[in-house]
Amino acid sequence: MKQNEISLNSLLIDSDRFLLTDEEIGDNHVATSIDTPMREDAFDLSDLEKIKIIEGHFREIMLTLGLDLTDDSLRGTPNRVAKMYIEEIFSGLNPKNEPKVAMFENKYGYKEMLIEKNISFYSNCEHHFVPIVGKTHIAYISSGKVIGLSKLNRIVQYYAKRPQVQERLTIQIAKHLQKVLASEDVAVFIDAKHLCVSSRGVKDDSTSTITSFYGGKFQEENTKREFLGSIQS
Repeated sequence: MKQNEISLNSLLIDSDRFLLTDEEIGDNHVATSIDTPMREDAFDLSDLEKIKIIEGHFREIMLTLGLDLTDDSLRGTPNRVAKMYIEEIFSGLNPKNEPKVAMFENKYGYKEMLIEKNISFYSNCEHHFVPIVGKTHIAYISSGKVIGLSKLNRIVQYYAKRPQVQERLTIQIAKHLQKVLASEDVAVFIDAKHLCVSSRGVKDDSTSTITSFYGGKFQEENTKREFLGSIQS
């Protein structure tokens, strides 16, 4: 398996040194910011209003493609797609959907790393709006608090459910965990396949992309090696 490996303790692009066209940015999967690019008026409309607008636009796309929307199979598709965008696959854009995280005292006095492996996620590439499918592995060392295991999955899903770049997704998950855990000692490792690589462009189905974030003690070689050994076992 061919893999593109990217280590993330700084992000990617220096706009003073690189002047890329829109096509080059898309084909090279370049990220331009750690935060998801959002307009100030992003939440002025209700979800229902957004669904109606997207439904109309998607109907026009289908008509432009030459599809017959009077067909029983197709006539409900614009509404289904609009609802899917708002309520499901891009629901992570809305802060109201951020998972509530309950923290617990580390009463066991557990001082070693805690690892949750193989958190499956489905996201969408922001350059072509086609799926990114992969696994996330997370580890942290408690600073006195612990988080419910299911909340780690929910945090991954929250950031995956938006148009994404894998580098940004990795950092957003890690920074969120550092904040809620009040600890720098967080590691995130993502291995994912991008359908914008396998189904279009170079059409290479064998490639996966690896990104990683190592904070605090995980920057120490022994701790990092223990984490990587555990997720690869």
